[in-house]
Amino acid sequence: MAVVFVSIGSNVDRNIYVANAIDALHNYFGKVVLSSVFESEAVGFDGDNFYNLVARFDTELPLAELSSILKGIEDENGRCRKGPKFSGRTLDIDILTYDQLSGVIEGIELPRGEIETNAFVLKPLAEIAPVDSHPVTGQSYSAMWQAYDKTKQKLWEVEFVWNGHSLPCVVSG
Repeated sequence: MAVVFVSIGSNVDRNIYVANAIDALHNYFGKVVLSSVFESEAVGFDGDNFYNLVARFDTELPLAELSSILKGIEDENGRCRKGPKFSGRTLDIDILTYDQLSGVIEGIELPRGEIETNAFVLKPLAEIAPVDSHPVTGQSYSAMWQAYDKTKQKLWEVEFVWNGHSLPCVVSG
């Protein structure tokens, strides 16, 4: 079983699409650990604020198949892939880590570079996996968050309830 961390983001009908993503991950993978939801300004373009969180789950799926399923979830939720890379979106699900693999594997960069550059990825990751270590740097995610320049991006926690569960939470399969 591979341990997987994914980031989830939306800036269009955020409550709906974040809930849809959690539903889909729970349906596919059973037990899912969910961070708090954080609101942040759009990065790289002028747009509405995003909701972001990180989820952890285990899977026996190979990396390419997992990536295909996650892209399918995005597509089922109206993800438009024809616009510019940095633009608004209904749903964005990115694989952050797949076990401790590193490098470009099956066309997927692991670990995802956003772990080190974006507060909206690192903070929720540090929240649910504080002692886990980054596959390349070896630093714990909590140490990385402590060292992160928090003046670079504005980020604030928002109350989010999914199926009667206040996040952060663990949803069993």
